[in-house]
Parts: sequence; C-alpha cells; structure tokens
Amino acid sequence: MTLFDFIQMFAKMAVVVGLALSSVPFLVWFERRGSAWMQGRVGPNRVGPFGLLQSVADVLKLFLKESFIPGHVNKFFYLLAPAIALAAPLGALMVIPFGSHAMVMGQKVVLQIAQIDSGLIFLLAFAGLEVYPVILGGWASHNKYTVLGALRGSSQMVSYEIAMGMSILSMLVIYGTFNLQEMVAWQGDSWLGFIPTWGAFINPIGALIFFISIFAETNRLPFDLPEGDAEIVGGYHTEYGAMKFGMFFLAEYVAMVMASALISTLYFGGFNLLPGFGLLVSWVGGYTDGSPDALQNVKAAFEFVSILLKVGFFLFVFVWVRWTLPRFRFDQLMDLGWKVLFPLSFVNLLVVIFMSYFFVS
Repeated sequence: MTLFDFIQMFAKMAVVVGLALSSVPFLVWFERRGSAWMQGRVGPNRVGPFGLLQSVADVLKLFLKESFIPGHVNKFFYLLAPAIALAAPLGALMVIPFGSHAMVMGQKVVLQIAQIDSGLIFLLAFAGLEVYPVILGGWASHNKYTVLGALRGSSQMVSYEIAMGMSILSMLVIYGTFNLQEMVAWQGDSWLGFIPTWGAFINPIGALIFFISIFAETNRLPFDLPEGDAEIVGGYHTEYGAMKFGMFFLAEYVAMVMASALISTLYFGGFNLLPGFGLLVSWVGGYTDGSPDALQNVKAAFEFVSILLKVGFFLFVFVWVRWTLPRFRFDQLMDLGWKVLFPLSFVNLLVVIFMSYFFVS
C-alpha cells in the first residue's frame, strides 16, 4: 500500500465514521423535538438555540457519571456487549459506497472504504453481529429482566432476519452480483426517460418486507420489545450506566444510519443522482475549467449529497414511525414475522426467480 492509498483510506474512514457518530446528537435532538411537535409539546428548548445543545449536555452527563459495575455480573461479557454493539454497525458501513469515484492529484479514488466483490455478504456478517450484544448484555447482567429482554431480542432478530434475507436474495437474483457498487450502477438507468430503475420499483414487495424487517433488526418502535420499559424495566441493558449505557445508546442510532444507508443502496439507487441533480451538475460544472477530472469531482460531490439526502429521509421515517405506531405485543410481533412476512418473502422470491428466468434475457 502506497502513502497515497493509506491517506485516502484514512480520509474516507474519517468522513464515514465521523458523519455517523456526529449525526447521533442531532438525531436524538430531532427525535425529542419531533415527538414534542407531534404531541403538542415544546420539547427541549433551553440548552442552546432551539435546544440543539441538549444532546451535547446529555453526552457530557454520561461521561461524567461514575462508571459503576455491579458485583453480580460476568464482568468480561458485561463489558464486551456494548463494544460489539457499536463496532458492528460501524463495520457494516465500511462497504457502503457513497459515490462513484473522485480524482485527486490525477489518481482515481473510489468513494467506498472497503472495495469487496462480496461486499453485501461482508455487510450482512457485521449486521448479524447485532444479536450478540443483546444476548451477552442480558445474560452477563444476571438479572431476570435483562434475560427476558435478551430472549425477546434474540428471537425477534432471528425471526425477522429470515424474511429480510429472502428480500435481499430476491434483489441478488435481479442484480446478479454481491458487489454494492455494481448494484448501484444497475439502478442508474431509467424507464421512459424519467422513472429511475431503483430496486424499490423493480421489486416493491421485497422493498416493503426489507423496510419492515429493518425496524425489528434495529429494535425500533413498534418493534422495541427487547427494551419495553412498561414490562421489563429497560430490557437487556437495565444494569448498564454511564458510558456503557451511552455506547448502547450510540449503537442504536449508528445502526439506524447503517440501515438507512443499506435501504438507500439496495432499493433507492444508492448514490445515483436524485432527479434534477443532473442539471445542477451541468450548471456547477460550467464554472470549472472543463477538465474531465473537475467534472467528475463535481458529479461525485452531488452523488455524495444524493445519498446523504436519501439516508436523511429514512432517518426521518424512523423517527416518524416511532411516534406514530404503538408497540406490538410479543405474540403479535412473532405472528407478523412468521405468519405474514416469512411466507410473503418466500412467495416474492419465487415470483422474482420466475420472472427473471422467463422474461429477462
């Protein structure tokens, strides 16, 4: 690896990880402020303009709190659980492409941290680790409420991963590749000159199943049964405090960012330009020197903005759904996963295979 390769790799990691982590305080503020708007309340509005610094104050409070470890826990796994919870979604983000490529000092820089042909498998492997902190945190805490939360969380994740996996498999039949860059490129065409060939338009049932399943995978309402405070206090992280709880809290929002990026990549064109952005690229490109490298960099910048806007939209939907739908009962959660989504995803996969075999040359 040359010095340039090392620098560009480090820069890409800094941008992706920095954006993922720095977005969390704003998301927390928006979730609290958004819930207040929906419920006719004011929300946080004292610390900083419009209450924007309230999340910063909460983070400082977690940093300054005493890091107490209960004496009855299994210390090694108790401390390991929040570390895995945060590392898993950050690792999955490493293969999400956030642009085609940019030209820096005459060298091509692919806007993706880990360029792996089997990138989707790599991503799913890291995303699948999310069940381990739930199990480890609940079991290692040696508390009946945490164990109940861990049992709920693990059964929920395993159940919905099957439907989610089948919805992804149906897209693999369509795309014919595990490479996320190639998947995004496949979605770069259009029908009739204005309808993008996004995965959600090609396979709407698969997109809907994946979208519902990702709520269960991230333990977000209406599927937040593992930490349902009305029944099991705080779920699998009841015994956690200070920054150990803060890591679980941070991991939940980073997982939302990762899930939103994955939905955007698989089903909504990824970094492909949003409608109308092509005109902006041409307009801004007119102010450059007209070289191919400069035009490519302008396009790459708007591709980056495009995927950021798509991710931002799905993060808004995560918040919107939380304050719109009530929490399901656990039996309703299992019924939806096994009796509705699983057979629907299986039938959808068969239909996609049939259509691809007989109607796609």
